[in-house]
Amino acid sequence: MGAARLALWLVAAVLAIRQTTVVLRQPPGERFLDLETWIGPDGGLHLDGSLYADDRFTGTPFAGLVFNPLTRTAEQALGIVWTIGTLLLVVGIGLLVARSLPGPVSRRSSLLAAPLAVCLLLVSLPVRNSFHLGQTSIIPVLLVLLGALAVREERVAGLLIGVAAALQPAVLVFVPLLWFTGRRRAAITSAATFAGSTALAWAALPGDSVTYWFDHVAGAGLGSHPDGLANQSLHGALLRFGLEGPLEIALYLALAAVVAWFGVRRAVRYAQDGQLLLAVAVTGCVAIAIAPTTWQHQLLWLLLAAVGRVGKRASDRMLWPVLIVLTVTLPSKMLLPNMVVLEPIRHNAVLIAALAAACAVPFLPRTSPHFRRPVPTEYVKPAPSRWSRVPLLPFWRRVVTRPNLLLELMVIRAGYSIYSRIRLEATGSVDEARAHGRQINSIEQALGFDIEHWFNHAVVKVEWLESFFNFYYTSFHFPIPLIILALLYIRRPGDYRWARSALAFATLLALVGFWLYPLSPPRLMPGMGFIDTVHKTADLSKPEFGAMTAVTNQYAAMPSLHFGWSLWCGVVAVMLAPKLWMKLLGLIHPFITLCVIVGTANHWILDAVGGAAVVGIGFALTYVLSGRRKLLPPPVPVVLPSAREPEPARASVPAARGRGDAAQEPAMAGGGHEDPEGEARPEPAVPQ
Repeated sequence: MGAARLALWLVAAVLAIRQTTVVLRQPPGERFLDLETWIGPDGGLHLDGSLYADDRFTGTPFAGLVFNPLTRTAEQALGIVWTIGTLLLVVGIGLLVARSLPGPVSRRSSLLAAPLAVCLLLVSLPVRNSFHLGQTSIIPVLLVLLGALAVREERVAGLLIGVAAALQPAVLVFVPLLWFTGRRRAAITSAATFAGSTALAWAALPGDSVTYWFDHVAGAGLGSHPDGLANQSLHGALLRFGLEGPLEIALYLALAAVVAWFGVRRAVRYAQDGQLLLAVAVTGCVAIAIAPTTWQHQLLWLLLAAVGRVGKRASDRMLWPVLIVLTVTLPSKMLLPNMVVLEPIRHNAVLIAALAAACAVPFLPRTSPHFRRPVPTEYVKPAPSRWSRVPLLPFWRRVVTRPNLLLELMVIRAGYSIYSRIRLEATGSVDEARAHGRQINSIEQALGFDIEHWFNHAVVKVEWLESFFNFYYTSFHFPIPLIILALLYIRRPGDYRWARSALAFATLLALVGFWLYPLSPPRLMPGMGFIDTVHKTADLSKPEFGAMTAVTNQYAAMPSLHFGWSLWCGVVAVMLAPKLWMKLLGLIHPFITLCVIVGTANHWILDAVGGAAVVGIGFALTYVLSGRRKLLPPPVPVVLPSAREPEPARASVPAARGRGDAAQEPAMAGGGHEDPEGEARPEPAVPQ
């Protein structure tokens, strides 16, 4: 645990350094866009007119009053100080969250919570936006956490939350939480502090106060358009659905009241249960939903909601935190496919998650018997390997039950989105990719199997064969691996995990190849006479290759995952398919795919060799890290006859349906359950 803790702190340090470097390397005018409204000779607060004259300043009048001294600071020095200060605020939030986890907390959680929280905060979209834009949204979060979790003196706690509300008015929703949890003095102080701060700003900046509170209705008309995708509030969602005018306002106010009622009631219940951090997070999610505008940098409350425990089974425990982390760290277009039917969910993904956390997700109370000890996950040990050091990771649990389906789909979708993004970024230069193409062609000529040109033209001469190859190339690359994964998930979940891991390793290795060795496919090699049967284009003067560049990197040909994934399908079918004809189909698929990728001029033969290599390494890594695919049979329990039984009872072997090679074996091979902290608990000894 000490080594893991040090590693996480190192990761946090690397993320912090990278974030700071990326921000400070941006030229003036492209960084601290919101902070620039306060600095320099043309800063918003130096103008004779309103703070909101150009709609660049989106804070409250009190925020403008508080940050007025920054206008006298040199831009470069302020940028450095602001970035370092933001880092310190993030670390402070991480440490405060780690200290406030609902108990009982295991030693492992107490050691790893702080660095893990800091890492998640640094990669989250709200924090990254705060770094880039120079936003103040982290300050209200820290003030509320200090007032609600750390400070015991009522007046001081109320003062902190009141100042946070003056900077971000939606934070006022924490006042009812304080009141109904017995901290009434803090609630009164919070409301009084907000009122006093707002009155002070009104006295100093009366015109700006009128503009903010009346003309723009608490900032709803400032910054981006309120119906834009960046506004993840109920008001923004209703505007995106086409509602406007008095009807939209009435519906928004009604929905906001309902969400506030249910959300605060739930938060009070969790606070009384001893889960104060969860109560604060739920209340923050209410603030996200009911605020007139909730921009991306204001969504940090949602990440804090990951501390809630959901699900009675240990295998379901990671679903909610993974969902929250993905929602807060990835753009919504990476979470769901680009389908028209899913657009309402994609466009409002953060709002939906916040509403779920505030009103719907059944977080477990501490009094639940499953809060500390959920229903354990069954796991087994792999059969002995030929080498003593295999498996290299003895803590790699070989689970034989099905993983949570929604969690699996989320991880697969997010993983593929990240893979596509990295593949698209690994472009290299067109000249370099074409030089590598000529290099590959020369190697094949030397080896005597440069048949791509001949085979491509032979396919073009046979119309039905060309049509079949084009259809096969565009239609079977994704569905067949997904179908095999689905069948394994349903019928052989133990083997599903093994096959999925091998495929994931192969895909990650392919990304390394795309990045280090950009390669032009034959169809994009000028002067070689290849015919692009799929895209039907002869314009090779445009490296971006038209609109296709927005979908995929045209020069990520080595290794060929078209062939690699098809070979993975063949290997899995040959090893696991119960029928001979299924195994034969598994062998035919990679052979047809090889003919297709060469015949359509999309890959060189050596690309297929590279695809086979990464798949082989993927299976090898799975074997080295987790052991053999086959699992040990469980010990047969012996039941001693009782005094009332005339005959000894037979040893019973529980059925293990759908568990790969353990299908005729009990699920508890290797004996053990997984406790909620991930540590094995030995089975009770059976008397012999």
